[in-house]
Amino acid sequence: MSFFGFGQSPELELVLSDAESRRRVEHKTEEGKKEKYFLFYDGETVSGRVVLTLKNPNKRLEHQGIKVEFIGQIELYYDRGNHHEFVSLVKDLARPGEFTQSQTFDFEFTHVEKPYESYTGQNVKLRYFLRATVSRRLNDVVKEMDIVVHTLSTYPELNSSIKMEVGIEDCLHIEFEYNKSKYHLKDVIVGKIYFLLVRIKIKHMEIDIIKRETTGTGPNVYHENDTIAKYEIMDGAPVRGESIPIRLFLAGYELTPTMRDINKKFSVRYYLNLVLIDEEERRYFKQQEVVLWRKGDIVRKSMSHQAAIASQRFEGTSSHEAKAPGQPAENNGQQ
Repeated sequence: MSFFGFGQSPELELVLSDAESRRRVEHKTEEGKKEKYFLFYDGETVSGRVVLTLKNPNKRLEHQGIKVEFIGQIELYYDRGNHHEFVSLVKDLARPGEFTQSQTFDFEFTHVEKPYESYTGQNVKLRYFLRATVSRRLNDVVKEMDIVVHTLSTYPELNSSIKMEVGIEDCLHIEFEYNKSKYHLKDVIVGKIYFLLVRIKIKHMEIDIIKRETTGTGPNVYHENDTIAKYEIMDGAPVRGESIPIRLFLAGYELTPTMRDINKKFSVRYYLNLVLIDEEERRYFKQQEVVLWRKGDIVRKSMSHQAAIASQRFEGTSSHEAKAPGQPAENNGQQ
């Protein structure tokens, strides 16, 4: 629609150069719906074309310049006016002037650094997108196109098992063990629970996977806990000396890699929460953080170098930041 009923009215379209062959993946929107987006990895080139179509042939389109941007930004929902950009690349496609017919402009952002995974959470959104702009005196014409970025990782060199105890003096003593402390998103959590002392009547036991999203800093920190999965271990009373195996498949759940202090704006951490309920409905629990990472799928050969870069970046952060398996877990006690 033309402005105030006169002048030329253009339409913009963004088209990726490898749109036919590039993989698309589902990603959750802010409204909670799932939509498909083109998938990229760290270090990959982003190229394509901007198609400018004039609705009224033979009428002039005057403009102050045409550009395309590649942007990575974080938006905190409680601070929507401010977009925190961590990647901002610009290509000028045309100098100020005028057009009388439709135009196509090619663009290429070479080996773009995409350090973080795309994420849509309860209080924060991290997104990557292309934005084409036709600058005009009165009203700019803008078109955006979101993409999704996955961060790939390799198998962690240090991946110790987790051994912990839950105890209430003279009433309950349980040991539990998980086979690893770091799991990829399609992994299987294998473990065992040993009942060494049982003097209270336990009627139910389960393991929960809890996602904890932390946003903000200092006094303005917000924690949002979301129970992703509940896995019933037993229904009934255990006896002393009994052991119960655990086998929890992660592939069926909506999980992301662990994210630590992303651009000093937010974190996403995962915990295994062991919950026991006695016959008087009292709850006993123990939490242990686990690290989740995205295992590289079989990707095109052209991606192998970029995937290696992403893997090195993961190894350089997670190996130093991961909590030692023997550290005490939070929230050990009775609710």
